[in-house]
Amino acid sequence: MQFSLHRKKADGYQKIERYPEETVTKMAEHYRQILELIGEDTTRDGLDKSPLRIAKAMQFMTQGYSMDPEEMLRSAMFKEDYRQMVIVKDIEIYSLCEHHMLPFFGKAHVAYIPNGYITGLSKIARVVEAYSRRLQVQERLTLQIKECIQNTLSPLGVAVVIEAKHMCMCMRGIEKQNSVTTTSDFTGAFEKVATREEFIRLISSKLS
Repeated sequence: MQFSLHRKKADGYQKIERYPEETVTKMAEHYRQILELIGEDTTRDGLDKSPLRIAKAMQFMTQGYSMDPEEMLRSAMFKEDYRQMVIVKDIEIYSLCEHHMLPFFGKAHVAYIPNGYITGLSKIARVVEAYSRRLQVQERLTLQIKECIQNTLSPLGVAVVIEAKHMCMCMRGIEKQNSVTTTSDFTGAFEKVATREEFIRLISSKLS
């Protein structure tokens, strides 16, 4: 597989983006055809390079297909005798609804109670990223995050809550701009009312 490299200077470091050249070229041609079908002139200034830009953007927004979330967790598992709640909240999510390929975005709140092993805190956010950077529905995304953590770390319990705004509800169809969708899923200890209520209270609170 060939890659095209794009280097950008930003804040003193070098960013390198890698794209599968053959895939991006094919996608760009399809996007060019789509633009022409909606009545655009793909040769005009401002739009002549858009098919390639869209193809690269789509590769970036669906990069989760090439990620292994369980391996991410296993790469930073540490033995630790800690059995209290670990919460990573307000994890930003950006995903694409698989029904219309329009964005939905918001925050994920994830908690687990260790059972002999903990994982690096950033790995929880990476699991969220890996599943959200795919064509998704919010319900499945919630379930996948929960199952990944439960199956890999075997904790005493996992809790996941996602709050998101869906452009397919805001820009088309019902056109309700202020609607927010909340989904949740729990395992183990979080199925107990007291534990679940503590989790909800903690993710609702703000640092003083």
